[in-house]
Amino acid sequence: MGSGYTVCGVYDLLTSQEQPLLHQNLELIWHKKVPQKVYIFAWRLLRDRLPTKENLANRGIISMEVRLCIAGCGHVEDLNHLFLSCPSSGVLWPLVQAWLGVEGVESQIISDYFLQFIHYTGGLKSRRSFFHLIWLLSVWVLCNDRNDRLFRNKQSSLPQMLDKVKSYSLRWLKTSNVVFSFGSHNWWSNPLLCLGIARLFCNLTRLYSFRDCYGTPCAAAITMLVLI
Repeated sequence: MGSGYTVCGVYDLLTSQEQPLLHQNLELIWHKKVPQKVYIFAWRLLRDRLPTKENLANRGIISMEVRLCIAGCGHVEDLNHLFLSCPSSGVLWPLVQAWLGVEGVESQIISDYFLQFIHYTGGLKSRRSFFHLIWLLSVWVLCNDRNDRLFRNKQSSLPQMLDKVKSYSLRWLKTSNVVFSFGSHNWWSNPLLCLGIARLFCNLTRLYSFRDCYGTPCAAAITMLVLI
């Protein structure tokens, strides 16, 4: 007799068809300096399990006519729009990147953006961990702002949202007993310097500016940076 239909079997079939990239992202979500509720939220985000208007409409909870973005931009509120491309909230990312002194993360797919953002500075654990924390915090701030507008008729300005990213990240790191190279009053202008990783990041940026015709970092550039 065959095994037939089982709920467990259907679950295994569905989860086995998920993209490998999704599994890679989910494995990277956890961060020891981030509150549990934040990385649980991010886990749901990368699985597209948040109650966006599009998801609610697709489940028949709200009508298709009211699934547009709360910002009034005329676009359907799906995951990528809410956190990346909305002209009201998505523009937080350039402000965060300017604060960190980076640029060039431009994907409009949230899972790709996550990987690009946390790996932008290369493989050193201290930098990757900090950028990981900032990404988790930024999507958390964006989600809270969306909920404030939808349920409380209250909206934060972009500078206010950026200030939340700065202040919450400092609070989370201090809670984890992170020792800063400089006083915390410098956090608002140069967080990498406060963490003692600014020079390493600068060197990595210079390395990426020296590339051969195939886009590979030149051996001469690598040698030069080793000597710095």
